[in-house]
Amino acid sequence: MPNLAIIIVNYNTAPLLRACLTSLPAGYQHGTLDIYVVDNGSTDDTLVMLQDEFPAVHAIASPRNGGFAYANNIAIGRILAQPDAPSYTGILNPDTVVEPGAFDILINYLHANQNVGVVGPRLLLPDGTLDKACRRSFPTPTVSFWRMLGLSRVFPRNPRFGRYNMTFVDQRQTIDVDAIVGACMLMPTAVLREVGGLDETYFMYGEDLDWCFRFKQYGWRIVYVADAVVHHVKRASSRQQPVQTIHYFYDAMRIFFRRYYAQTTPAPIRWVIEFGITASEQLALLRNRLRPQRATKGFAV
Repeated sequence: MPNLAIIIVNYNTAPLLRACLTSLPAGYQHGTLDIYVVDNGSTDDTLVMLQDEFPAVHAIASPRNGGFAYANNIAIGRILAQPDAPSYTGILNPDTVVEPGAFDILINYLHANQNVGVVGPRLLLPDGTLDKACRRSFPTPTVSFWRMLGLSRVFPRNPRFGRYNMTFVDQRQTIDVDAIVGACMLMPTAVLREVGGLDETYFMYGEDLDWCFRFKQYGWRIVYVADAVVHHVKRASSRQQPVQTIHYFYDAMRIFFRRYYAQTTPAPIRWVIEFGITASEQLALLRNRLRPQRATKGFAV
């Protein structure tokens, strides 16, 4: 039976983490499961809870809150250093609940499709709707332009305008995509060793998109597997610092665009995209200031 290592980065979400960890044994029923929880400087009782209720979990107290990529890479380094490293590795958010057999479905897909480097499940939000980030196209200048104009919302079923979130594809259809979301990603450990860990230039947001871009550069397919279902509360950690989260989100956009597209984008279009990112960031900050009650509950992009 294949071994699976799951990495969870936690920041002050102990109750949600408890529900997540409780769901994992049923989520992977046909192999050995190793769980690594990297705590990013929480001030709640996460580490005590892990010791008392989940002693088999590898609990790692990060020496600093270096962000999502930094914390995941701590556990990735430990996994890859093992002489008998697990066959598969995944990253998972603490605000998720894995349905029974979901990981079995994902690993079976990887085993049956040797040219696939990364798989992700169908992520469902608390209201039962699809978390659109779980299947994406890369935000090329063209794709970004349609989104900034709002055409992706007006014409979500149009293959051109709805490309970023693949809204023209039925959510129950398994399909090759450019990217999946870091809330739940599984891959063969051999592929992870080849591509390397997450880019710590990103503090929060964007690192999963960048990672998928690198997997593609190495020639690996990325697949959204619709039959595997994971429930996602979403932004359980980021909602604790809404203003900083807004900056992280739009900084990630800038990093990704400048790294992969700016040099090949005509100057007028580049200026429009850069302006659009900044304008969207300022609008999000304004909305946050005008809605203090919403700010305490979370920031949604």
